[in-house]
Amino acid sequence: MDITVSEFHTKEEMYAQMAQHITNICNETNDLYAALSNVSALLNLYLDNVNWTGFYLCKNDALVLGPFQGKPAVAHIRIGDGVCGTAVRERKQQRVDDVHRCCNHIACDLSSSSEIVTPIFIKDKIFGVIDIDSPIPARFDEKDEAGMQLLAETIAAHLTF
Repeated sequence: MDITVSEFHTKEEMYAQMAQHITNICNETNDLYAALSNVSALLNLYLDNVNWTGFYLCKNDALVLGPFQGKPAVAHIRIGDGVCGTAVRERKQQRVDDVHRCCNHIACDLSSSSEIVTPIFIKDKIFGVIDIDSPIPARFDEKDEAGMQLLAETIAAHLTF
């Protein structure tokens, strides 16, 4: 699979293109980890100024590390702990402009400064989260929130594994 990132005029265009690639990736395999591995690579390819892109998946009332790109990460996160666990407990997307001021942050990469975490819902149940970290403070904005929501919905629509 050869994916070339073209230049975009808006973030909305970029996220729409990513959603199409995610659809293609998910249609190519019925293996969950193969699909999510390629999606994490796609996120890393498309998003600038990020240092960690990946997934935590809900399993036995906790989050377990899934496919990702970046430095080694915490393998298990309790619901409610860290930004990822908070996203699951509150059932909503989390955007943190400065993780160093977040008392609940779990640092996998000390160079991270901001983070966005988006839950993936399947039939109103949280399947897992998309977790993106950046070394740039306040890297993510409302357009990233909407774009990541689109990607989470695209992934959920294609999870038939």
